[in-house]
Amino acid sequence: MVEAVVVVVEDKKTEEELTMPWIKKDDCIGCKLCVESCPVNTIYMEAEKAIIELEGCIRCGKCHDVCPQDAVRHDSEKVPEEVEDNINWVKSLMKHYDSEEEKSGFLHRINKHFNKEKKVIERTLDKINSLEM
Repeated sequence: MVEAVVVVVEDKKTEEELTMPWIKKDDCIGCKLCVESCPVNTIYMEAEKAIIELEGCIRCGKCHDVCPQDAVRHDSEKVPEEVEDNINWVKSLMKHYDSEEEKSGFLHRINKHFNKEKKVIERTLDKINSLEM
């Protein structure tokens, strides 16, 4: 029997790495065009760099369109990093299993987890597509 193990993974990602859209701070010149273009006022300046407050963001893309430096980025650029993060997470959990049988069972369960996430996303996308006029 495998003993229950609780793993706490520290999330050291910055806001830049977690959000969609996100500001590539190295490219932001602090022109405030994105702040001025935001119809819901969810972009503000901090230390002369734009910050997008995702809670209120309506994903209209206006900030992306007006940025002269192309500093407003899309989350699709993060796919390889997110995949690598998922693999590292799985590997960190896998360390808690000793036998090949336990590891195999774990990998089966983690596959079920990601397949469930995939189903949720696919069904959500289907419903979103049915909203189109």
